[in-house]
Amino acid sequence: MIHDYCVIGGGIVGLATARALLSRTPGASLILLEKETALGQHQTGHNSGVIHSGIYYAPGSFKAKLCREGAARTKEFCQQHAIPYEDRGKMIVATRPDEVPRLDALHARAGENGIRAELISGAEVTAREPEITGLKGIFVPEAAIVNYTNLLHAMAAEIIAQGAEIRYATHPSAIAEGGNTVTVTTEGGVIEARKLIACAGLQSDRIARMAGIDLDLQIVPFRGEYYRLTPRRNTVVSAMIYPVPEPGLPFLGTHLTPMIDGTVSVGPNAMLGFAREGYPKFSLNLRDTRDMLAFPGFWRTIRQFIKPGLNELGNSLFKSRYLEECRRYCPALELSDLTPMTCGIRAQAVMKDGTMQSDFVFRTTPRMLHVCNAPSPAATSALPIGDMIADKVLAA
Repeated sequence: MIHDYCVIGGGIVGLATARALLSRTPGASLILLEKETALGQHQTGHNSGVIHSGIYYAPGSFKAKLCREGAARTKEFCQQHAIPYEDRGKMIVATRPDEVPRLDALHARAGENGIRAELISGAEVTAREPEITGLKGIFVPEAAIVNYTNLLHAMAAEIIAQGAEIRYATHPSAIAEGGNTVTVTTEGGVIEARKLIACAGLQSDRIARMAGIDLDLQIVPFRGEYYRLTPRRNTVVSAMIYPVPEPGLPFLGTHLTPMIDGTVSVGPNAMLGFAREGYPKFSLNLRDTRDMLAFPGFWRTIRQFIKPGLNELGNSLFKSRYLEECRRYCPALELSDLTPMTCGIRAQAVMKDGTMQSDFVFRTTPRMLHVCNAPSPAATSALPIGDMIADKVLAA
């Protein structure tokens, strides 16, 4: 059988893409390949569960537009499928004088992006969140929390109802593009499709190279290490509490996030990883490490971020240092409040020149589209990203 579409990757971007393709071409045959035994086992299932508002992103950028639309559509999807979410709002707190101008700039950016955001004094920060202290803050009421795995399962049910097949524990060993089809070789046999779309996350560069794409980037894994607060701290905050991001870094800092299950998470940090899918601390994968160290762009990136990298290393190794990051804005927290929680691993595309790619990266051929970078807030933006990918595929 020749399928109309083959999608590689069972994370939220892969499922949203499959859903968008089938909505545009009813009756088409689609097979989705997932190398794990369940959906969302990597980035989709290991994140903060935040529906972002888009306040951080450059006005007019893809990320700003997709995040704004994605937040509204994610909430609408949740309502349609009875998936719980909560509009908790986000508070970004400046705790040092040098952060105040950057906070003011963020507030101005929110206005340019059409996002409701309220600039509040330090006294108002504490009035709204009694355990939080700061010099000044921004409150963004539209930010929300959700469990993205629930959205993933609802999307899977939708595409299966439309005749799609999800094949688990299936990993490509070869991909070849011909004149009319793309052939994907797996341990379970050969799959042919008229179009292939790869949304492979942490393995996206390898899948693209397997398909013959000449890439100028490499996926570098960054561990996002979290703690979960003890149950006695489950009401420590109502809103999500974020620091002001450090300039030049593509990460948002260690934050407090109420989770949809009633707990509160702390994190993540951004620690260089040595295993793309190694979640326990100190995980090491020889192939992942070798590929990373052999890539020239990796060393150029490291040279740019030596100081913040060493700071993250210290926070990772010493729980007391990690705690101090949180106590900048929540001084009541104690070491005993931090309990273990599974980390996440971010697939960060690094270019040959050492640039850490902060926007979406696609590589295309006549019959293939490879998503080579889908940075945060990809989960929030998944539905419009899926639409955009489907439109690109159908226009090719």
